Amino acid sequence: MHGVGSTPQSMTGVGAWFAQRDAQAMVVSVASPYPSDVSAAGLQWFSVRGVTEENRQERVDAAMALFLETVAHWQKQAGVTTAGTLIAGFSQGAIMALEASKLPQSPAATVVAIAGRYAQLPDIATSSNIHLLHGGADGVMPAALAQAACERLQRLGVRVTLDVIPGVAHQPDAQMFSALERHLSA
Repeated sequence: MHGVGSTPQSMTGVGAWFAQRDAQAMVVSVASPYPSDVSAAGLQWFSVRGVTEENRQERVDAAMALFLETVAHWQKQAGVTTAGTLIAGFSQGAIMALEASKLPQSPAATVVAIAGRYAQLPDIATSSNIHLLHGGADGVMPAALAQAACERLQRLGVRVTLDVIPGVAHQPDAQMFSALERHLSA
């Protein structure tokens, strides 16, 4: 799941990493459904124009049904259930994946959030394994958001990992995937 104002093609490198890791996996780079209002050629799940801590959850909630339909469509195409599903998202895609994991029936056994955050921190444990990957120099979504999420998830008893890579800005980075490989192989 790509970030706001971007396209599925921006996730090609991330998708290639997962495909190389598991030759049996069906890897899909999903297009967000709406034209971006911050990028002429990009897409989004929800608008970030005027987004605040108070209205972010409402925007995510409004997009969630279509997000879940999209995940279910690709699960059907791949012939997998939640147990066989990993959702990796960058930025806004990570927000959607993390928020979906808060639902009573999470759509994925594993969520990988790259430079993402929760709209609001969870109050109950999820059944999903959560992997938070973040750049220490991220000026768009500060690493403190991932650190707060990790602390909350740990208190709730969720299987969670956090890797903050020093010097990395708001982007996927090879060092993140080296760390993720260690977690997924454990």
